[in-house]
Amino acid sequence: MSPLLIASRFCGPAGSANGGYFAGCVAARAGRTVTVRLLRPPPLEAPLDTVELADGVLAIVAGAERIGEARSAVLELVPPDPPTYFEAVEASRGYAGFTHHRFPTCFVCGTQRRRGDGMRVFAGPIAERDLVAAPWVPDVSLDRGDGKVRPEFISAALDCPGFYAASPEDRMMLLGEITVHVNRLVHVGEPCTVIGWALEASGRKRAAGTAVVAEDGEVCGLARALWIEPKAPV
Repeated sequence: MSPLLIASRFCGPAGSANGGYFAGCVAARAGRTVTVRLLRPPPLEAPLDTVELADGVLAIVAGAERIGEARSAVLELVPPDPPTYFEAVEASRGYAGFTHHRFPTCFVCGTQRRRGDGMRVFAGPIAERDLVAAPWVPDVSLDRGDGKVRPEFISAALDCPGFYAASPEDRMMLLGEITVHVNRLVHVGEPCTVIGWALEASGRKRAAGTAVVAEDGEVCGLARALWIEPKAPV
């Protein structure tokens, strides 16, 4: 299997890949639903090898350093009733990243990324529903060649809204692991709503669910993520 190379366009924090995009690339190599654990910030523009271990775990390594690992998983998660696309548009006006953003060049939720470059998924709160929501219309740069969005971009869309659901007070947290299941690929230009909602919390760890929902209410992608507050400042 050829090395995985993540282009600088797909960054999360400066100098490292967006976690959801990285997880989507790993899942594509695994060819099944997996839980991807991030052990180190995934580097950009550097060859990453995929090594299958004796216990079936896929290890993603850069030289002698393990960056992440993937284990087969079954995702059992029931999303809440989603808002309409236009309700998501209204919610996005309250996106916390418009006021303060630690990673403004993030491929998924960065406010400094232009249309057609970043995904611009700006999830804002809908307090009465206990969730965050964002509109998302995939652009042609996400096309896999047949008018449908590549699955790693759906995985990416399911990343950042989970942070804003898990940490509404904007506490510094990083993605620790994520399990993504794609039910169907959305089409380029198809209006979608991305939602995120909080699950359980324990100490420095918080879990969140996210979903990509079509206009007719079909859940196209679903994820469960674990967010971790670093012990040391990042």
